[in-house]
Amino acid sequence: MAEAPLPAIRSLPSWLLGRAAARGRALVAEALAAEGMKMWHHVVLSAVRDLAPVAQADLGRGVRLDPKDLVGILNDLQSAGLVLRAPDPTDRRKNAVSLTDEGARLLKRCEKVAREANDELLAPLSVAERAQFMSLLIRISGTQGS
Repeated sequence: MAEAPLPAIRSLPSWLLGRAAARGRALVAEALAAEGMKMWHHVVLSAVRDLAPVAQADLGRGVRLDPKDLVGILNDLQSAGLVLRAPDPTDRRKNAVSLTDEGARLLKRCEKVAREANDELLAPLSVAERAQFMSLLIRISGTQGS
């Protein structure tokens, strides 16, 4: 029987993590799309909820998104009535971003479907294995304490 193609590559943890990440992103993207939401729009909406009211520049740094990309996403979110941009009360030269009630409702639905997609991704693991896997991912991802 012939060996599977690319055995050296397929044995690398980085390759396996990449495959798992791609599968996870696809599952979450599909779930969010059913709510009319894109991945980065969901990330920004979630960050606005956590940081609001937040200066637009601080929001971009917080989610590590290029300012021009952030502006496009915020334009989309504002057009959909999900966020508000208003002069920052502490510095009128800046915009502060906050969620609307509709944005909060949509975010709640998106978080639910994203959790369900992640549950599907981790379905082959037991509860204990999931906890261990998450702990290990945090350690190797460099996000510990972030």
